[in-house]
Amino acid sequence: MPRLSVGDPAPDFTVPTADGGTFTLSEQRGTRVVIFFFPAAMTPGCTTQACDFRDSLGALQAAGYTVLGISPDPVPRLQEFTESAALTYPLGSDPDRAVLLAYGAYGEKKLYGKTVEGVIRSTVVVGADGDVEVAQYNVKATGHVAKLRRDLGLG
Repeated sequence: MPRLSVGDPAPDFTVPTADGGTFTLSEQRGTRVVIFFFPAAMTPGCTTQACDFRDSLGALQAAGYTVLGISPDPVPRLQEFTESAALTYPLGSDPDRAVLLAYGAYGEKKLYGKTVEGVIRSTVVVGADGDVEVAQYNVKATGHVAKLRRDLGLG
């Protein structure tokens, strides 16, 4: 799938969330949304990244951002992840990978030197107007949130 670029309209979606609700991107118009795509709940890298977003949530919210994590995990697994890592923002379930594909966050990637198909760790920031402001693919689990904050001018 093609990746999104700055200025592209962000594909709308609705995903079930770990808290039993849903998250619909178009309902967030007027706010900026940081969407991060991660391969699997409760794995070391994904836990590091999710906790980094948790720890930066106050600064992101103060700057007007909403945060959403999306993985192909089923809702019960995301509920367990939310509780075990004390996450304070929604996690969306995309088991059919429709959102991952629409955002270019699923496809061929290198894993330990082999080419495999799977979730490409990615972050997309959607502006208040619904257009892509930031599109980062193949990001590292460690240090990514700090880099994103710098890229967003949040220090």
